[in-house]
Amino acid sequence: MSNEALSQLSTELGAAPPDGFAKLTESQLALLADALRTEREARAAGLEEAAEAALTLVPALARGPVRRILFK
Repeated sequence: MSNEALSQLSTELGAAPPDGFAKLTESQLALLADALRTEREARAAGLEEAAEAALTLVPALARGPVRRILFK
């Protein structure tokens, strides 16, 4: 098992992984870290799309300033 793989997983989790994860193989840890990264990216994209859709409710002339205020 690689300390690097555990470190990457820790980065994706934003915290230290549970002790039981130390029993996983390096490839399993890498797969889990990749799945977490992919899910985070998908959620971020979904939130961005929802924010843009919500801005369509704001009058067109105010969208630019509202976007700058909300998404600095």
